[in-house]
Amino acid sequence: MAHTDRLVRIVEHPITPRLTEVKRVERLTPRMVRVTLGGECLDGFCEQAPADHVKLYFAQGDDPMPVTPYIRAGYGLDDPPDGRPQAVMRDYTVRQYRPDERELDIDMVIHGDGPGSSFAAAARPGDLVGVLGPRGSEVVPYVFDWYLLGCDETGLPALARWLEALPAGARAFAYCEVADAAEEQKLWSEADVTVTWVHRDGVPPGRSDALEKAVRAFSPPAGDGYAWFGAEATTLKPIRRYLRNEIGMPKERVDVDGYWKVGAADHNHHDGLD
Repeated sequence: MAHTDRLVRIVEHPITPRLTEVKRVERLTPRMVRVTLGGECLDGFCEQAPADHVKLYFAQGDDPMPVTPYIRAGYGLDDPPDGRPQAVMRDYTVRQYRPDERELDIDMVIHGDGPGSSFAAAARPGDLVGVLGPRGSEVVPYVFDWYLLGCDETGLPALARWLEALPAGARAFAYCEVADAAEEQKLWSEADVTVTWVHRDGVPPGRSDALEKAVRAFSPPAGDGYAWFGAEATTLKPIRRYLRNEIGMPKERVDVDGYWKVGAADHNHHDGLD
């Protein structure tokens, strides 16, 4: 296999704010809600990779209309002009987009009183929510000999998309950290997949080393692999060191993304783990 066949591509998309309406709400597990958004504004929505994510922006106070973020042409997001309220936004994975139905599924974790969690817990058909992005897609070719995937609840929608995207004949090993057995979901794939569910069993999210311990039991098969992880940033640091320094995976084949961070209200997952 030529080296160029395994290069990861970054595809940029226009930053377009879209005002959507909640169409359906489905409780997947006690702590995970699937919110289906719809509307004509989803025409032209673009997503190309399992980890593609959008920023949802929400209504504030008694006004049902979400506060739209300020976008300066050519510069992306910016602070609003004086007197204009700041948009409240949170990042969420695109679980599924159905262009013919103009529907977008977002799986949201209920974890407390944050803006995203509060919206998910109370969402009803007809509620309005804004969607911004995806800003870009990190397109990984499905030509590696094996894939190592890992997540906590926040990364589970992306991991599920990974498994659905892998073709028949691909080999994958998935490690999913959740609170307990009630949070396990059915995962589907045409690939040859081994799924390991890891339970925190009472340990608070972001404080457990259960995912690291499970991954350390992984024995890499022969051939070239690709690793993707999405979870709490602090818990991922030792996992990334293990993949890079102990297993010896090349940097360009390890994507470890801190989706959130304990103590940070709106963690920027683009920040490095170091």
